Amino acid sequence: MFELQKSDRIIAYFSMEIALESDIPTYSVGLGVLAGDTLRSAADLEIPAVAITLCYDKGYFFQEVTQGRQIEREIQWEFSSEFEKLPNIVELNIQDKKFKIGGWLYKIKGETGFEIPVILLDSNIEGNEHWQKNFTHILYDATPFQRVVQEMILGQGGIKMLQMLGYNNIQTHHMNEGHAAFGVFELLEKYQGDIDEVKKRCIFTTHTPVPAGHDRFNYDLIRDIFRDRLPANYQELGGKNELNMSLLALNGSRYCNGVAQKHAIVSRKMFPGYKIDGITNGIHNGFWINPYLRKLFDEKIPNWTMDYNLLQDIWDVGNYELWNKHMQAKLELMDYEKSHSWVLLDEKKLTIGFARRITEYKRPTLIFDDVERLGKICKNRVQFIFAGKSHPRDEQGKNFIKQISDMSDYLYDSYGIGLVFLGAYDMDLARLLVSGVDVWLNNPRRYMEASGTSGMKATLNGVLNFSVLDGWWIEGYQKDPMAGWAIGPGPQDPKATEYPDSYDANDLYTKLEREIIPLYYNNRDGWAERMKHAIRLASFFNTHRMVEEYADRAWQLKVQPRWNSALPY
Repeated sequence: MFELQKSDRIIAYFSMEIALESDIPTYSVGLGVLAGDTLRSAADLEIPAVAITLCYDKGYFFQEVTQGRQIEREIQWEFSSEFEKLPNIVELNIQDKKFKIGGWLYKIKGETGFEIPVILLDSNIEGNEHWQKNFTHILYDATPFQRVVQEMILGQGGIKMLQMLGYNNIQTHHMNEGHAAFGVFELLEKYQGDIDEVKKRCIFTTHTPVPAGHDRFNYDLIRDIFRDRLPANYQELGGKNELNMSLLALNGSRYCNGVAQKHAIVSRKMFPGYKIDGITNGIHNGFWINPYLRKLFDEKIPNWTMDYNLLQDIWDVGNYELWNKHMQAKLELMDYEKSHSWVLLDEKKLTIGFARRITEYKRPTLIFDDVERLGKICKNRVQFIFAGKSHPRDEQGKNFIKQISDMSDYLYDSYGIGLVFLGAYDMDLARLLVSGVDVWLNNPRRYMEASGTSGMKATLNGVLNFSVLDGWWIEGYQKDPMAGWAIGPGPQDPKATEYPDSYDANDLYTKLEREIIPLYYNNRDGWAERMKHAIRLASFFNTHRMVEEYADRAWQLKVQPRWNSALPY
């Protein structure tokens, strides 16, 4: 291990949430998990970077599911045992008052011992008034005032803190989503209003495929918070009628990208006139592989954690060995389920998993479109495990959780189908699910999924995807259709977004009945071969390859010896 000087760290990565560890509640959903995987790969590849996020003393929320109803509990945790307190303090102005921002340090250690420092900003410090201490209280505070201030802390406070800490040679400020875009204002002040100088030093990754998902703020609110500290051209940069944080980030960046090839196309249509590249997301394979497959890969594919391209050698692994390791992971999931649910599941049955944010566009209840048909197809042969959180203010999403839970007794009593909705969703449970089920179900409304990475985690663990062709799966299915199944029409159909839900449900039922169930029960070797096709996809859909693409196309770094992606397929 060697210690990189602060002046040698030239990439600053800003993200509203970063999943550092499962039990550190500085993340909510996919954005934070992806950020964590990105930084883990950056550490493995010895990227000269530093990261900025916020330290939420109450996190997002702990989820209980009682009688089918999600209950949000405030998290209580002591982060002083997880992080190193920094002595540095910076100040920001809000309205006509100053407030202080402190920081904590967490280090992500890579395969070679190289470390990426993560600076977590905190307003809950001595000297701030009570209302100011609460700025970093909860992740994604729903109050517009609080959200604006949180994003000021991330963007402007983050830049100030980096300078205070001695990171004085930052050449690229990477805004992971638009939350950090107020950093553009901070850099404009530093470079005397020269937007071209700011653009040289900023890049932007958008993760949002629908206009409503981009943070927008009323200008009356913005003017009240910033007062006379707004740049003269703030409306030119952020939008005429309201401040669009993504538009501000686009106008302040030299390079922008979406997180899948289809998402880049969608984003260019959403923001016409802007050049938006596509760098498809990935996962950190070493973090998401289950321990049973890891041991097998270590034996059969030496050095695979240093070079993910070696996963293309999965054909050297025997079908029996692969299936045996999968069953060990499946039994671990079943053991967890038995201690967290009253529903009886059987490890010998085909098990289908669905776990992600529970909200309308994900269509979590699509599979129940014709529950009697589902029951007849799956009778005594298939079981389902659901998990995922709904935002506390998403009542429709929380109703979906109730609907899924309520379906459990009926399907078991009528058709012998086990169905469980597991609460307390976090990364630990996600790990069990993506390695312990047999099939990974994903059926969002088309082109509303920017990328999605849970399916990538499933493929790494030999779990077959059964998904609508959206996000990353358009590319994954195109690279190897033996890695799973597609639901409904693909992007080549100009009417793909116009069909009713019943159209996709019908295709789902048909493939489940005619292809998936027969293969699982009648051709174990055939299933194991498909598992190998799935695992082979992980040689491409990983954050090592993704980080190397960022390094080359966005961060403008020279090729380093530690990089080894041959970009297979």
